[in-house]
Amino acid sequence: MCGIVGGVAERSITNILIEGLKRLEYRGYDSAGLALISQGQVLRERRVGKVANLEQAVLDSQVTGSLGIAHTRWATHGKPTENNAHPHISGNVAVVHNGIIENYQELKDELEALGYMFSSQTDTEVVAHLVNHALKTAPNLLVAVQQVVPQLKGAYALGIIHTDYPDELITVREGSPLVIGVGIGENFISSDQLALLPITNRFMYLEEGDIARLTRDSIEVFVNGQTVERPVKELDATVSNASKGEYKHYMLKEIYEQPEAIQQTISQALNGNALREDFLKDAELDFANIQQVQIIACGTSYHAGMIAKYWFEQLINLPCHVEIASEYRYRTPVIVNNTLYVCISQSGETADTLAALRDTQKRAAAKGLDITTMTICNVATSSMVRETNHSLLTLAGPEIGVASTKAFTTQLAALMLLVLKIGQVKNAIAATETAEIIADLWHTPKVILDTLQNDTAILRLSELFVEKNHCLFLGRGTQFPIALEGALKLKEISYIHAEGYAAGELKHGPLALVDNDMPVVILAPQDDMLDKLKSNMEEVQARGGELFVFADEHSGIPADKERQHVVYVPQVSSLLAPIVYSIPVQLLSYHVAVLRGTDVDQPRNLAKSVTVE
Repeated sequence: MCGIVGGVAERSITNILIEGLKRLEYRGYDSAGLALISQGQVLRERRVGKVANLEQAVLDSQVTGSLGIAHTRWATHGKPTENNAHPHISGNVAVVHNGIIENYQELKDELEALGYMFSSQTDTEVVAHLVNHALKTAPNLLVAVQQVVPQLKGAYALGIIHTDYPDELITVREGSPLVIGVGIGENFISSDQLALLPITNRFMYLEEGDIARLTRDSIEVFVNGQTVERPVKELDATVSNASKGEYKHYMLKEIYEQPEAIQQTISQALNGNALREDFLKDAELDFANIQQVQIIACGTSYHAGMIAKYWFEQLINLPCHVEIASEYRYRTPVIVNNTLYVCISQSGETADTLAALRDTQKRAAAKGLDITTMTICNVATSSMVRETNHSLLTLAGPEIGVASTKAFTTQLAALMLLVLKIGQVKNAIAATETAEIIADLWHTPKVILDTLQNDTAILRLSELFVEKNHCLFLGRGTQFPIALEGALKLKEISYIHAEGYAAGELKHGPLALVDNDMPVVILAPQDDMLDKLKSNMEEVQARGGELFVFADEHSGIPADKERQHVVYVPQVSSLLAPIVYSIPVQLLSYHVAVLRGTDVDQPRNLAKSVTVE
């Protein structure tokens, strides 16, 4: 949520800030702005809408400077207006901010009593006024920020500059991701290393509570006023491959990248039809002792966890519970000894999941319970990876489209690898069955490639959705979470109200919604539930519903039946069918959104990396 870029250099950094914001636009696109220090003044430009609007304003005004901060906003406090856009200024202080200041109203009341005037509805403006006020007694900008930070409650990242310190950028990380890009004679900050890859591949990852002072030639990091060392890591330049290429949208590109992404993810773990000996080797002792699994995740990652529950219990007889992180963190769950807690997140920075993890770790330590924590995510340098005992990376590469596609299917591949590994360690799965599943995993990218050949047929189906306002997705077994995921994708990017249901629940309520104008999407792989699913389809048709069926090519579901549209999906093992059946629902949602003229990559009100509560 929201994106920060900032830097201090010998050269003008205006274009660097704009280019960085473009690369972060997936994080927020309600408004954008920048502030530069030049000749003792703060020069600021802000615009509502996308970064292109800001870029044109900067071109027109020709503002330049070698010290600056920039921001692209996803609105939390206050509407998307120019006054609410960052940076915010108080006196000669300019601030950009990701996250939420939870006690901002209390601080605002105190500041207004001191005579400070507010020009925005944001929580961020209190930070600018607090720093300005602290500078009345503090000896320098760093000390002023150090005095302000303890007053702030919430999760946030800050970039702060002042006209009296034209070679100094102060930054703070508290619950919201922030990275420092290390250059030669210049240093930068960003909420995502992706923004800085054109200018450096050397990064310093700040930890919780870090306050850093950057100049052209130095980086100092402080914790509780004391200097600490943070290592500089060099990033593989291939991570920067994040352009749309020949595709119209990032989402479509990322849908088509799934065969390769899954191939990459499974290749790290497999050697022929066996698990590599070094795969999760350091976790084997912990895996041997676990008695159950608790998965914590949000959104699409939660759906991946729901599918993994079937796999854990069916394949290796290990109890598995799955919970939405935003609910889990606000109740008092029972923490059970010898539990594996698995956090799933594309970014590894999802605020609710991270908070749930930290709370679980604290409570387990207080009770002396032995638990193991693990992260499955797409970012090797993320907070969750650093804060859990073990991690398993999904090697999906950068995912820019807000609606997750390849991150989801690689999560599923990684979760199956995890199930197989734990099953092997606990002698809970036969070697022959493991080999069969691995052979199917290797074959899955080819099945997805064949499934993508249905793109034109799915485009034709999507034309029948354009004028619809509601839709049902139905599946049974492991296809129920795919029905939830399909509904999520459709409503995320096309703005059509959609619901996913376990098909057996149809007669317990949703059937009341079915009429001649209600499209019903059916997920019908060749599995033990197929005959029951066919009965559910008859229930829909008897009520006048129109069926849109993604069916196994050997399912026996006819394509020539009235008000029944069928796209045949290549045969795939029932265990891995959720990965393959994700593809047609992604394509359906994509094409419907394009035909309805919505913003596919950056749908309204949403952001890619949800780093606020």
